[in-house]
Amino acid sequence: MQKVLGTLFRFMPFLFGIGFVAPVIAQSIQALGGVLPYGVSPVAFGLVAGGAWGAFANWSGRWI
Repeated sequence: MQKVLGTLFRFMPFLFGIGFVAPVIAQSIQALGGVLPYGVSPVAFGLVAGGAWGAFANWSGRWI
C-alpha cells in the first residue's frame, strides 16, 4: 500500500494538470468564446496544455 501511494504522490503534479488544470483551461476557452485554429476542441487543447504544464511541474519540482 505504501508503494502504491508513493508512486501516486510522485506523479501528483501531472495528475493535477490533467484532472484540474485541463478542464479549467477548456471551460475558460468556451466561456470566453474562443475559437482554436484547425478545429481543435477546447478539451483537447486543455489536456495538452494541462498535461504539459503538469509534466513540467513534475520534472522541475515547481509550477512556475
